[in-house]
Amino acid sequence: MSGEELLARFRARLRGFEPIRREGRVVRGIGLTVEAIGLDLEIGDLCHIFPNFSGEGRLAAEVVGFHDERLVLVPLAELRGVRHGSRVVPAPEALHVPVGPELLGRVIDGLGRPIDGKGPLRCRRRVRLGGAPPSPLQRAPIREVMATGVRAIDATLTCGRGQRLGIFAGSGVGKSTLLGMISRNASCDVRVIALIGERGREVQEFIERDLGPEGLERAVLVVSTSDQPALLRIKAAWTATLIAEYFRDRGMSVVLMMDSVTRLAMAQREVGLAAGEPPATRGYPPSVFALLPRLLERAGNAERGSITAFYTVLVEGDDLNEPISDTVRGILDGHIVLSRTLADRGHFPAIDVLASVSRLMPNLVTAEHWRAASEVRELLAAYESARDLIDIGAYVSGSNPTVDRALALMPEFRRFLQQRPEEKVSFAETLAWLQRILQGEVGEPGGRTATRAFGA
Repeated sequence: MSGEELLARFRARLRGFEPIRREGRVVRGIGLTVEAIGLDLEIGDLCHIFPNFSGEGRLAAEVVGFHDERLVLVPLAELRGVRHGSRVVPAPEALHVPVGPELLGRVIDGLGRPIDGKGPLRCRRRVRLGGAPPSPLQRAPIREVMATGVRAIDATLTCGRGQRLGIFAGSGVGKSTLLGMISRNASCDVRVIALIGERGREVQEFIERDLGPEGLERAVLVVSTSDQPALLRIKAAWTATLIAEYFRDRGMSVVLMMDSVTRLAMAQREVGLAAGEPPATRGYPPSVFALLPRLLERAGNAERGSITAFYTVLVEGDDLNEPISDTVRGILDGHIVLSRTLADRGHFPAIDVLASVSRLMPNLVTAEHWRAASEVRELLAAYESARDLIDIGAYVSGSNPTVDRALALMPEFRRFLQQRPEEKVSFAETLAWLQRILQGEVGEPGGRTATRAFGA
């Protein structure tokens, strides 16, 4: 490097040098928060707490509020070692996340740091967390079908490229398995998967069992487990969304999956209550309901590229009308409900077709496909209306022609709607099989078939 280049670099560093260093100190620590005096910062600014007076080691924290002359800080790590009088220094810059194709196949934490043991990230770009969302007038309309490889979704809940869907279910009903199926089989360029508040053991299980080497190859995993600080879990959701936006802005088709929005809301509840917000609906402070639309609205189509998003919602007590479920359902473009009753019968994926809806499906599929899907819903609804009579053997054949037809086709519907996690099926194969069932043909496409009268 020449002398002129060294001098230019030295001058650039001098221009960014602050001759007066601002510094505060910790005066109170309670629960998840630390209060500091001596600094004039804005909400959202980042600072560093030095637990040791020697200046060795530091703890990142974010300003989440203030009262009187005190700043309220929430740390991004455990508050170990922080004491009264610990130094607080403003960070030189806001949080930035590495982005680039080098992220593919990697597992990172909520701040973009690698945790997979594969060495440092070689990304050349870093982007500030929490930039401006795309303008609503710059979003391209959703006109193209995106096949998920899951028959129940492609046939009756068809998803569009750039659509946002919620997967609503109680615990242990198969949300992670369904996400793995979509991730492996979806027709897209890149997958970004955020595991928010998951149990530690489930992360490796999801990578090996649900995602697999094939799914990981074109995916980026952002992980923040349940034992990590609440603020770090929130940052993980924003980091995953930012990475998805990076690939979308390069004209790619991206699938963003987040498991789960409920645990994200719980993390924001921890931060909000610790900062002094009043609890509102079922203990959730107002900031939770402000966060959800700001985050979920970032997915979708842009002028070039798209983000098709699947957000899981852990339904408390299987109550689909609890506050988080109700709010998310109102924001998204459709919802897929997983039924515990179906799961208990061994029906997987346990998608309740009648309780689920894709708001964009009528605008995406052909008239023939829409008629077939509507007919399936009509027959399933007729069967459910007569289920009690059927189960006790009191239903008399011929009482209702629609129920008679539903009874005849129900074994084939069950075969069609159930799918093994490793099973791959194309969109065309799904539609062909659906048409064969409605025409009274028995058997999978390509296999032995027989024709059966609808009333048999």
